[in-house]
Amino acid sequence: MSTIGAITPIVIASDRAPRLPLPTPMKLNSTVALTLILLVSMVAAGLVSASWGSSLGREALKGITQPDTRPSNNKAGNRAGTTRREELAVLPESDIIANVKVRMNGGTGKDLKASPVATTKAATTSAAKTELPLSVTSQDVMLEVKSARQQGELMVLAVSLQNGGKQSIRFVYDALNVTDEQGRTLKASMEGLPAELPAASRAFPGTVSISANLLDGVQKVSLSLTDYPDKRLQLQLSNIPLVR
Repeated sequence: MSTIGAITPIVIASDRAPRLPLPTPMKLNSTVALTLILLVSMVAAGLVSASWGSSLGREALKGITQPDTRPSNNKAGNRAGTTRREELAVLPESDIIANVKVRMNGGTGKDLKASPVATTKAATTSAAKTELPLSVTSQDVMLEVKSARQQGELMVLAVSLQNGGKQSIRFVYDALNVTDEQGRTLKASMEGLPAELPAASRAFPGTVSISANLLDGVQKVSLSLTDYPDKRLQLQLSNIPLVR
């Protein structure tokens, strides 16, 4: 009986390595993409806005320099300012008129000089001499303030309006502007004057009433009136003295 040898299994090695699965490409989420786009847009808009604002600021500050705050320069500036103020002087009106008359008559006149102290005294004297009545004329229409007296709790100004022109003039007296020396507006009412001044009219009398409570410490007032609706007239009286 023949003996059967063991059969050795033959393994055939393959030259190819086993195939691995390829990675799938990652898909970009639409929400993430939108967020990135918005961020980029915001950064770009910020850069553009900053550049534009910087350019506008430079244009606005052209010609503006920082003030010199050094003590030495301040002293020099103060001395220069004092010198300029001391050089300002206003000549008296009477001297000017006299000099003009001399020159018109063939004379040579004289050099007029005035010191600041003398000018201040002259201005004070002129202001103190302001008396009523006062009048102003604009395009043949005359506004006159004849008197100012306190009556009870009211300061009453006696006024008149006269039209010497060839056309009638209309007024809205609610637009009357009354101010004190500080430029503050005072509430006032005008009575007795017609709403329309006829051409070549007589002087129409009226009154301007101001509450005395508004006039504490006020020595003078100013009136301003214009026509309606053209506003061609400018009737303005300043430094009207108040008598209490």
